[in-house]
Amino acid sequence: MFWTGLVSSGGMPRRAMRKWGVAAAVASGLAAGVALHARGPEAAVDLPPVAPAALPAEAQATHQRILSGGPFPYAKDGSVFGNRERLLPARVRGHYREYTVATPGAADRGARRIVCGGSPPERPERCYYSGDHYASFRSIAQ
Repeated sequence: MFWTGLVSSGGMPRRAMRKWGVAAAVASGLAAGVALHARGPEAAVDLPPVAPAALPAEAQATHQRILSGGPFPYAKDGSVFGNRERLLPARVRGHYREYTVATPGAADRGARRIVCGGSPPERPERCYYSGDHYASFRSIAQ
């Protein structure tokens, strides 16, 4: 009776199963973290450039607002972008700021963003455009 709750249906003690499960999850997470870290700065170097004039009209307007210091129509505009995807060059937290690019017909903020890095925010070192909510970026040519 005592062993019934401690042994899995396969005969392996549940405690051992938990240990192996945790070890596998940690190993998997470490491997994924290494892969993300390894592709971070290198990927940022290879970001395809886009001329400001080649951006959608709404992105051009947002980019001009950023360079002018605002005003911004969305409450989240200018908030810190954490770069969790690690697709942009690695910088200290707070370096990057995100701005919404209006999407015609969208009921919410949509998927398009401009992320700029530097200080002060109205004179960014570099800006990046994402049309797919941070899945990819293009460097906005200066």
